[in-house]
Amino acid sequence: MTRGGVKMLNFLILVVGLVLLVKCADVFVESSSKIARAFGIPALVIGLTIVAFGTSAPEAAVSLTAAIRGSNEISVGNVVGSNICNSLLILGLCGVFATLQTKEEVRKRDFPYYLLSAVVLLIITGDYFIKHETIGWITRANGLVLLCFLAVYVYSLIAGVKREKKEQEKNGKDENKVKEKINWKDILLLFVGIAGIVGGGQLVVNGASGLARALGVGENVIALTIIAIGTSLPELVTSVIATRKGETDLAIGNVIGSNIFNILYITGLTASVKPISLDMTAFMDIIFMTISSTLVFIMLQKNRRIGRMKGMCMLAMYLLYMSYILVR
Repeated sequence: MTRGGVKMLNFLILVVGLVLLVKCADVFVESSSKIARAFGIPALVIGLTIVAFGTSAPEAAVSLTAAIRGSNEISVGNVVGSNICNSLLILGLCGVFATLQTKEEVRKRDFPYYLLSAVVLLIITGDYFIKHETIGWITRANGLVLLCFLAVYVYSLIAGVKREKKEQEKNGKDENKVKEKINWKDILLLFVGIAGIVGGGQLVVNGASGLARALGVGENVIALTIIAIGTSLPELVTSVIATRKGETDLAIGNVIGSNIFNILYITGLTASVKPISLDMTAFMDIIFMTISSTLVFIMLQKNRRIGRMKGMCMLAMYLLYMSYILVR
């Protein structure tokens, strides 16, 4: 096969894997949510566990598969690239379409928690390079620490929603519980979704590795661009549709929640299974992720909104960073 044919084959494998990941993650979330409701599990628990973890399934499958196979550049680049894509590209696009208004709880609870998780990851990885070592590590112990932070965050979410529910009950606004019957089709789709997520993750890693070799570039370049955007498609579609419908708080909440889960859940789980190594280039990407997230947080403090001008600035930052990745 010619060099051009190898590039095209690996690119097709990557695209098929991404499509399979996104579609099967959607199938998994929908089927598991129906099964959970059939067992009488509250919608609150479903939203904070199944839906939250399910929408992060594409990134988790890619990072975990890459780490096990030793493709650490893809494992780290996927998470960092997705977060940068979410913060700058997705919120930037949404800000161009409509003014994004943030809720008080997102500014005071969710976004600070995201910044804290980014800073924790920066400290964990930066310690090695401060000591002038050429390779940094996210150890199993570090992974468990990140998972503990995730448990605290989920607990804070559940506690917050429970307080809101009690207030609704006092005001007589409690919603009726919806209970569904168990359907064999949903059970079948659940396993199909899981299998598709696993298979899609393997295809993405194989395609990305092969494409990187064929193009003569590092795997982190593919991870920070094609894979990051591809695995962020669920967040992109959800946020843009929510913005067009006027649900701007949902758009911001979706992005921030996804970023938190990417760092704490995906990186924590992956490192717990197998320690992740990274070089100075990956560490610089983590620094940029932290800086860009901080800038977005500062933007939200002024008027508590992201308008067209701020959105354009965020898109410009993302394009500049993509240019930097391609030429570095």
